[in-house]
Formats: sequence, C-alpha cells, structure tokens
Amino acid sequence: MTALAPNSGRSTPRRFRTARIGLGGLASVLALGVFLWSTSTEEPGNATVQFHQANTGHTSKTRDDGLPPKAPNPYFFAERAYPLGEIPLERWRAGVAQARQMKDEVQHRGGAAWAFRGPTNIGGRITDLAPHPTDANIVFAGTAEGGVVRTTNGGASWEPIFDDQPTLTIGAVAIDPNQPTTVYAGTGEVNPGGGGVAYGGLGVFRSTDSGDHWESIGLEETGSIGRILVDPTDSNRIFVAATGRLWSRSTERGVYRSTDGGASWEQVLFVADDAGAVDLIQRPDQPNVLLAAIWQRLRQPEVYDYGGPLCAVYRSTDGGDNWSVVGGGLPAPNSNDGRIGLSLCKGSPNVMHAVYADRTGYFDGLYRSTDGGVSWTRTNDGALSDVFSSYGWWFGNVRTHPTDPQRIFVLGLPFYRSTNGGTSWSNVGGSMHVDHHALEFGPGATTIWAGNDGGIYRSTNGGSVWSFSGTQPFTQFYRIALDANNADALLGGAQDNGTLGSWSGFDDDFVSIFGGDGFGPLVHPTSSLRIWAQYQYGNLNYSSNGGSSFTGATGGISGSDRRNWNSPIEQDPTDPNTRYYGTNRLYRSTGNTSWAAASPDLTGGPHLGNSGQVMGTLTTIGVSPVDSDVIWTGSDDGYVNVTTNGGGNWSRVDGALDDRWITSVRPDPIDRETAYVTLSGFRWDEPLPRLHRTTDLGASWTSVSGNLPDVPLNDVFVDPEAATHLVVASDFGVYESVDGGTNWSVLGSGLPNIVVTDLAYEPSSRRLFAATYGRSFFEITLAQPASTPEVETPQAFVGLGALGSRPNPTSGPATIEWSAAAAGSGDLEVYAVSGRRIRSMPVSWDASGRGSTQWDGRDQHGDLVPSGVYQLRLSSTGGDATSGTATGGDAASGTATGATSGSVIVRR
Repeated sequence: MTALAPNSGRSTPRRFRTARIGLGGLASVLALGVFLWSTSTEEPGNATVQFHQANTGHTSKTRDDGLPPKAPNPYFFAERAYPLGEIPLERWRAGVAQARQMKDEVQHRGGAAWAFRGPTNIGGRITDLAPHPTDANIVFAGTAEGGVVRTTNGGASWEPIFDDQPTLTIGAVAIDPNQPTTVYAGTGEVNPGGGGVAYGGLGVFRSTDSGDHWESIGLEETGSIGRILVDPTDSNRIFVAATGRLWSRSTERGVYRSTDGGASWEQVLFVADDAGAVDLIQRPDQPNVLLAAIWQRLRQPEVYDYGGPLCAVYRSTDGGDNWSVVGGGLPAPNSNDGRIGLSLCKGSPNVMHAVYADRTGYFDGLYRSTDGGVSWTRTNDGALSDVFSSYGWWFGNVRTHPTDPQRIFVLGLPFYRSTNGGTSWSNVGGSMHVDHHALEFGPGATTIWAGNDGGIYRSTNGGSVWSFSGTQPFTQFYRIALDANNADALLGGAQDNGTLGSWSGFDDDFVSIFGGDGFGPLVHPTSSLRIWAQYQYGNLNYSSNGGSSFTGATGGISGSDRRNWNSPIEQDPTDPNTRYYGTNRLYRSTGNTSWAAASPDLTGGPHLGNSGQVMGTLTTIGVSPVDSDVIWTGSDDGYVNVTTNGGGNWSRVDGALDDRWITSVRPDPIDRETAYVTLSGFRWDEPLPRLHRTTDLGASWTSVSGNLPDVPLNDVFVDPEAATHLVVASDFGVYESVDGGTNWSVLGSGLPNIVVTDLAYEPSSRRLFAATYGRSFFEITLAQPASTPEVETPQAFVGLGALGSRPNPTSGPATIEWSAAAAGSGDLEVYAVSGRRIRSMPVSWDASGRGSTQWDGRDQHGDLVPSGVYQLRLSSTGGDATSGTATGGDAASGTATGATSGSVIVRR
C-alpha cells in the first residue's frame, strides 16, 4: 500500500494528493442511498404502560417496551440552521464573545445568584473518561453538553470544572501520564445526532493544575475531536484525532501532532474534506506506532450519510510522518463502511481490536490482531450482531483490558464483555443505562469507569456489577414543568432519560416516570396526580396516579398530522380543564386523553425536499391569561398565527418577522393584544433581531432585542408584576431587561455558559427556573419590582374606577373596595399570577359608586390559596368600573388609571 506523504506545514492544513491511492475506483463512488430520519407517529393507544421509578432500568431503545427506538435526532441543528441549512460559525463565535463579555460584567456587579436544583441522581451523556494514572480517587469525564467534570473522592461526587469556557460540548479528555496535573480537553462531540453537534467545538484546551484553570491551545477549526493522546515517553508530543464538522465539508480534519506541548500543530494525516479521524491508539512500548480510524461522514438537512469508501484504519510507524491503509484481514474499504473504533492492551500492545459499523449503523464485525496491527482475524462475534441496534455511529468504541489481552469490552446500545479473546460474549450492562460511549481503567485496573447516556458508572469486580457513581449534575433537558399545588415539585423532559420528576425540593430524589426521550410534561393546575408526559414526535400519554402508570392520550389526533420531535403542549391559564396540543394543527382538550382540532394547518409544510431540516410543525402555543379566546401558535418554518375567537378564525401575522424557527410565543399577562416572539437561527450578513413584541395582535412587530448577544433565543418570560421586566433563555445563558427590551444584562451569577431551553415561574416565591441542555435545572429568585407602590393608610376613593384591598398583605380574608361613576354590577375575578383564574364573584354597587366585597382567600373549590401575589379584575355589566393596584400597608386604594387589574398579596 502506498504511504501517505506527511504534512510539512505546521499551521496551514494541506490536502494530501495521495489520500485516496490504494482505494481503487471505490474512492469516487458513494452509495446512492441515504437514510431518512424517521418521523414515525406510532401511538400506544389506550394501553397502560408502567415505568421504573429509579435511576436504573431506563427505557431501552429496543421495541420490547412499546416505545419507538430512541435514535438521536438533529433537532438542535435544525432549529438553529433553518432556513439556511447551515450555521455561520463566525456569527456563532461573535455571539459567544459578546455573551462572555456580558457575563464578566454581571460578575463584577454582583447581585442574585442561580442555585442548582438537580437532578444529581440521574446523569446525562458522557463522551470520554480519563482516570488519573496513579491516584484512584481522581477521574476526569467529558460530557456531551455540560463541560468537563472531575471527582477527587473516587466518584462519590463530581464537580464541573469547565464552566467559564466558550463551549461546554466535549469530545475527548486526556491526562498527561508523565505529568498528571496536566489535563487536555477536546471540544466538539463526535457522536452525531445529539445537540452537541449543533455548533461543534472550539479546539483543544489544557489545564496544568488538574482542571482548576484552562487555556485554549489551538485547533479551533477542527469541529469535533474524538481522541487525544499524550506520548508516554515525551509530554511535548501530543496527537489529536479531529473528526471535523458534521454539517459541512472542511479540510481541518484528520490527525494532528504537536511536538512542543501544544504551542503549534501540524496536520499529519488528511484523507478528504468529509473524512476525519474519530479514534487513535499508540503503542506505549513503541510510541512511533499509531493507528487511526478514519470516518467518512456528512450530515445534510434531511438525511445523514455516516459512511463510505474512505472509512478505513491507517497505520504509521514513524510517529505520524507517513501513513498507510491497514489491510491484513480488515475489511477492504468499500462503500458500505461506517464508523470504526480501536483499542490495544497496554501490557501486551501487540494485541489490538477494531470494531466496525456499516454505513447504515449496524454492527459489521470485531477484528483482533496479535502482531501489532499487521494482520487481523474476525472474532466469534455473532453474539454482538445487535450491539449497535441500527446506529453504530452513535457508539463505535471497543476497549481492551490493560493487563489481560483476553478481556474485551464492546460498547453499544448494550454493553458486552469477553474474557477469552472474543470466543464468547456476555451482556454485562446490568443495571446501567443504555447507550455506551466511554470506558477506561483506573490505576492497577482494579476499578473500571464507564460512561453512557445516563451518566458515569463504576465497577470494582471486572465489569460484572456496576453502580451509579455519586452526584452527577449534567442532565440534558428539553422542557420544564411546575406543579401549582406543590411549590417544591419539579418535572422535566430529558434527552435519553425520559420524563423526570422530584416532589420534595431536593436535588437527589428525581425519578423517571415515563420513558423514551422526554419532552414537555404538564401537571393539572388543581391536581398533582394528573400528569401528561410525552416521548419523541409528540407521543402523548396521561397519568391519573401521579406518574405510576400512563395511558395513551392522543385520541382524536390524526395519524396523518405532522408532529415535531419536541411537540408543544400548553395549559389554558384561565381554565384548569382546557389544554392545547400542537401537530401542524392546534388541538383542544377539555378531558384527559381526547382532542378536537381547533385550527387548520398553521404551517407552511410539509417541506420534504425543500427547506428540509423542518417538517412544517407547531413548536409553541400561547394562550392569553387575559382573554383565553386569544391563542397564538409558532412553527418550525417561521409561521406565527393568532385567533381572537378561540380558534374560529385564524390570522397569519409573521409577515414582518424574519423567516426563522419560532421557539416561543408568550402572551402578555396583562394586555390581551400584546405578545412576544423568540427566534432561533442565524443571519449571515448581520445580526438577527431575536425578540419581537406586538401590541396590536400581530399587525405590527417591534424588535426588543436591544444589546442581546447574537445567539438563538429559546424562551421568554414576561414578569406579571412589572410589565417592562423581560427575561429570555438563550444558547448562552439567561438575560433580563427592566426597560422593556432596550437594554439587557446577564441575569444573576453562577449559571454556566450553557444552552437554556425553557423557563418556568413560581409566583408565590418569585422563583424563576431554567432548564438547561447539559447541566440540569437551576433557579433564581427575582427581585420585587422596584416600582411597586406602598401605601401606608387607606385613603378616600377619588375619580373613577379605583380598586383596593385591605389588609394588604393579608393572611386571611381581604376586603376588596372600588369606586365607579354610577350604580352598576359585574364580576370580580381573582387570578393566580400565572394567569389562571381561581375565583369569580358577582358584585354590585349603588348610585354612590362605592362597592365592596370580601374575598375569603379561597379558590373556586373552597381551598385556601397558597402564599403569593394575586391579580384582581373587576368587569362591569352595568355602570362604569375599572381598577387600580394595592400592594402594601393595612389598607390601600388607587386612583382611576385605566388599568385592568389590581393585586393583593397573600402570606400564609
């Protein structure tokens, strides 16, 4: 086989003209077939499904549990790339820089801090592990979206140590075996399909103090990094397997080498602009011998192509100067090849293993070499036929025990071990979560560490029994939900960990109540036992017993409707028995499991073959808390629609908005004609306004993006106690404005540089919760609005429409008083700050214009309401009545201001 010439340049990547020599005509032939992402709309019907409420036993991706396979989905990329089909990385990097600058400013300013809310007993996706070579208590782990974490107590607890870096998506971690206080992190996850590949990484980072501080050392254009090796005989010589960008071609991929400790790099192996290095091994006794796994892959908006004739194992015997394709029994490169993983036995380095997936993702063989990679024999691997299910591109790793060459571990959906060199195999995943990406051995090989989509696990008996390792704060959440009847409850839908919930307020007692990939849950406003949960593509289910069991809840929803990977469900804030659900149409339910269409198609879909990263589905629903007949929807193809008569008629109102994925539409809590819209995506030539407000039901829109970083927004919160106080969730944290969107600053301190997907508000305590994609849940207590007036003593009502309450605050009944210009009658309504109406009372007043009634502090069902701020609204059916606001003192009243609500504070 002809050797590849080395790259003589140290800074500029170079194409290897001989890269395809020896691959024959296959090099120019790519398979015509591509695998379309499934958009299955399977429904569980009315069958009742039980789920384990523990960290272990999570739902498998196989179909024996009644759920669809949980193959990774390009949701995060699609959301950010529509309609361009690509993310302009220079725009993303500019947004990163601006976000970091604004974060530095708030840290100097001080103020409120975010508190971590868990879970710690349910993990998230682990991409790599690096145990200390001599200290069994120290291990570093790379997470898909949560940065690098470290344990110094043998796994009893894990602490994040990478939070201040510009990206938290990690592909590889490594420790210098000669100087173990030096740690390397390669950014950009190599497992395609999950959220970590939306942007890729920003190169290699190094710490010289065991992870306390980090610095960038280059390779910023490599996209994603699969492996980092430090020469055991020379710490200045470092090798990096660069897999490259997933969503575009680039020449910055292959194998890189540094001979000066990372001060400079040279690209020593380049094969093609769509084929990068995903794995790399080095003989410890002959450090000039290296083997690299090259993986040809390119993701497109509608399809993926995770293989091809350029997938192969390359070997160098001169430290990376020259490379040649390895044959000797390994599959000859062909159009059906896919991802390849490599390993060797450090104590017997002649023993090596290579695991193959085919282009589609099925297992395609495990090969063994006993002569240092010169010749290979396929093992007796029939038992491994289903180890990759149908997506080996999500796993693709093999490990050989460091002192016993007969012990081999193959990482896939399940977890297999051989103790006899591959002659026979056992599934030893036990109680571990599925989807295995990482496995490494501690000093002396007495402890084995494993990482999968459920976190980090530890074995001390050779891999037969595994235990969840300590506190792990890096779950990936799509959505968050609160329970109006339990201020301590916290629920969320998590990537690969289903729907999780805690009802105690503690961070270590979350349980999985529903399987699949978890998305938006919902708790009934008046009953904690009634919960809705869903898995991918909008497969909605209902529980009447607090999550112990579920039944299908998609009755009446057409199977031909298009449903988003993360389908929206929304509670009507004025009626606890009305909910909305979105496909490409809006559905309404006044029951538990059945729905009726409330709209026509509100999207521009379907889009197969055109703008292919979207389907034409609804992504967000907003119901006005002031007038429930005003309903908004947003879609993945940029449509915003509104109805003012409960769905009888709809108007498309996005004409003035940029054509981008609509991530949220939030009605104003006070004004029925006002709403806010957030956008994802980027613009190539200039910054993109991402937050817009309408005050006329969408007839016109105004950007209120101010000085926000130019990064996608995922949600917006409008403070019901201060109309000009806005909070947005972005791909780089949470920002607030106190002047209606003119000026923005980072909200609070202590939140990592993390994607925040969703916000939720608990009004009685003014706590705001953030769901993050990679670092679990956080909360912060919002300050009381500075403009709230305090009135010490009651005053005479003057003018028209004054509304007051006394005492205010109150711990018991409150007397509500008002004035009007003439006699009349009407309804006095009490609303929770979320907008849900909890009480309505008929009232009247005489010719004096003065009226009063007593509210006993109870809701419509006779139950005492919890502590919090409650909105008052007086509507007149005769005479003239408006309202004012009262918030302090023993009694209070306001003058006629034309406002539509007053308020009373309840303190229990």
